[in-house]
Amino acid sequence: MANEVDKANAKLSAKLIALGFAMFGFAIFVMPPLYDAFCEITGLNGKTGDQYQAKEITVDLSREITVQFVATNNEAMPWLFKPGVQSIKVHPGQAVDVIYHAVNPTGKDMVAQAVPSLVPFKAAQYFHKTECFCFNNQPLKAGESAELGLQFIVDLDVPKQVNTITLSYTLFDITDAVGAQQLANSGVGTTLTTP
Repeated sequence: MANEVDKANAKLSAKLIALGFAMFGFAIFVMPPLYDAFCEITGLNGKTGDQYQAKEITVDLSREITVQFVATNNEAMPWLFKPGVQSIKVHPGQAVDVIYHAVNPTGKDMVAQAVPSLVPFKAAQYFHKTECFCFNNQPLKAGESAELGLQFIVDLDVPKQVNTITLSYTLFDITDAVGAQQLANSGVGTTLTTP
């Protein structure tokens, strides 16, 4: 009798472990692309898209939009990270440069990745980054600081009811993910961008 119970418990344990691995695989490999596609289609989460190739654009001087800047760290990220300005007023069509500041106060070389989000969500498709530190990993040596450049354009077609846009970056520690070899090859501290 005990042998049958042990077999049943072993079979149930194996099924639960397999289910755990399947759920982990789904969360890691299936959900992110689905989430990105969903956000791109619906405009939810304020995803701002990839690098924008600016065309010759006129500037609408009759209209001003306030763009606010926010910087946060993922809970595992020890860097100091903040925008150079809290907010600015821009004209639709105007190319604007701003700086974010990052400091690695730790005793080890690290690599970060910034992930943008924008509200209101309906403005995300009208906010175009022409240059952004978020396009690349950002390596910093121990104790090093950097100015991280961002250039953007608010589209002329931005809805009239949008008067304020908030751009938020969350900084993640991806040092372990890029691996020691890529960190060594990246020329830590030498690839940071400024406008």
